[in-house]
Amino acid sequence: MPSNANPFLRHLNNCNTATLPGKRAPLSLGGTPSGWLTPELFARMEQAGFGTAEKGFNIPHPAGLEALGEALNKEGFYKSHHELFDVCADMGQPVVGRIDRGALPLFGFVATGVHMNGLVRKSDGLHLWTGRRAANKRLDPSKLDHLVAGGMPAGHTPREALIKEAAEEASIPEELAEQAVQAGRLVYALNRPEGLRRDILYCYDLYLPESFEPKAADGEVESFALLPLAEAYRIVRDTDEFKFNVNLVLIDLFLRTGLIDPGSEEGVTLRTGLDKGLSPASPGHSSVSG
Repeated sequence: MPSNANPFLRHLNNCNTATLPGKRAPLSLGGTPSGWLTPELFARMEQAGFGTAEKGFNIPHPAGLEALGEALNKEGFYKSHHELFDVCADMGQPVVGRIDRGALPLFGFVATGVHMNGLVRKSDGLHLWTGRRAANKRLDPSKLDHLVAGGMPAGHTPREALIKEAAEEASIPEELAEQAVQAGRLVYALNRPEGLRRDILYCYDLYLPESFEPKAADGEVESFALLPLAEAYRIVRDTDEFKFNVNLVLIDLFLRTGLIDPGSEEGVTLRTGLDKGLSPASPGHSSVSG
């Protein structure tokens, strides 16, 4: 796939930078391949008796992940988010344990999140609500973001996580948030300063009344702005103002709404890029599906 096919393709490439295994070692949970361990943890895991970098690591009792995560936080390997995420051996597999979300990249575990396009139909066309991330956010401070986006806490379904985030981030009532329609599922794997991100994003569209005004309830959003969708298109095309993964969700939206012609050479290239990135399930494959 040529890197210069169009100005949007850089966002797909930027979200699919992981080369696996690279310098990482394979990690299993109860004998099932599940992640990729960062080299910073090799000595610590060898001392704990979980294996070696040469032969790979295995955590025989994944129910102990939560305690392991707490210990690694105290030892300074990462900073806790104080929010537990479910851990699965693989995408679509049963939950086998829980760990703080901040530890997920260290182990290369799959992380699941939700993103919602907050859309408004106006007389002059389709508009998109955007949020400006707070300047004190740990990841991507002050970047543009979706109206609603967040990780999926332990014990939540994607829709439950969406309704929770909608209330916390934009004060959207539950009865309104429940009208959101799932538009796709996006998978990618990339290297980040915090480690290996192997993310699954459940993407939703919610059409909001013109009278709706979002209000931040949890302090994670600095401000909101309602932009013409064509302006969001320009920002994604010409800048890196949006948080890294928001760009992918918006490119998918542009394809679905016709701002990018899905049948054009550009559209086919982007659709192929979205469908064939790096999957957390098996390196070398990715998918976006409705």
